[in-house]
Parts: sequence; C-alpha cells; structure tokens
Amino acid sequence: MIKTIAKIGNSQGLIFDAALRELTGLKAGDEVNVTVHEGGAIVITPMRPAISAADARAAAKDLIRRNAELFKRLA
Repeated sequence: MIKTIAKIGNSQGLIFDAALRELTGLKAGDEVNVTVHEGGAIVITPMRPAISAADARAAAKDLIRRNAELFKRLA
C-alpha cells in the first residue's frame, strides 16, 4: 500500500484511512511502537496488552489464593 506523507498542523504524518485501520485493527488513541531500521525501513507495531486487565486481575487473585500460606510466611 503506497501512502503519501501529509502536512498535519506544524507536523507531517501518515493518514490511516478506513482500509488501513481495518487491516491493522488500530483506532484513534491506540499506542504503537515505531522502529527505524538501517536503510530507513520503518516498522509500526501495535502495543496491545498480552492479556486483558480483567484476565490479569483474575490470574493475580488466583495466584494469591493458591499461595496465601507462602505469602503469610514471607511477610
């Protein structure tokens, strides 16, 4: 896909049109990691959490529950 760098205010940038947003799943406000490689290649990687906050919370609660005695001894 060929894109053109556009002037946006005092900056320049790429416009993620609907087709590109659909292909990447990105939306306004999403964080991305931008890496510039030797030779000028630019890689944009979405920064998505490995698990959802709710799943992380549930896993932490389960870990604490399963190891409650150990945590008490360590305290």
